[in-house]
Amino acid sequence: MRTVMFASLLCLLCISLLAQQDDIPKNLAHSVGFSLSYAEGEFLESAEAMPEAKYSFVPTNGNFKDARTFAEQVKHVACSNYGFFNQIEGRTPPEHCEKGGPVKAATKAELLKYLRDSFDYGNKVLATINEKNALDRVDGPYAGPNTRVGMAITAVWHISVHYGQIAEYLRMNGIIPPPTHKYPLKVR
Repeated sequence: MRTVMFASLLCLLCISLLAQQDDIPKNLAHSVGFSLSYAEGEFLESAEAMPEAKYSFVPTNGNFKDARTFAEQVKHVACSNYGFFNQIEGRTPPEHCEKGGPVKAATKAELLKYLRDSFDYGNKVLATINEKNALDRVDGPYAGPNTRVGMAITAVWHISVHYGQIAEYLRMNGIIPPPTHKYPLKVR
């Protein structure tokens, strides 16, 4: 876990160093918020791109025993967002996010609303992290014990890991993940 946290912090540092001086974040919440917004955008655009009829898709060609459906991936990320950020606030996180948690969202529209709401909530909580409380201890079942800023970085990492999975699900269904369109590769 410490390796993941170190790698995440290193990534945040690199992103900050690449930004122009006038555009650099002014505080901890904005530093993590830049990466959170980027991960949210990639994940949400991809979740929107999958047709509702394919939300039940789960890979079968290869070793995908017990793999989540596309819908379960979306629900898991939304529930986990609530879990990580509930813990930052000292609240009890939802149970069983590994299985999608207690929320009954099932249709594409319901799942996208749940996902968007989880991102909005995460951003609201992230805004409360500052230089005085960033290293306060956070306990709980999801990536705890940790610190407030460490838990926020874990949330970014978690969204990014699952983005990689749903991007592959899209490709298996002949859909190019929308974030890929922003950075086209030139083949020579």
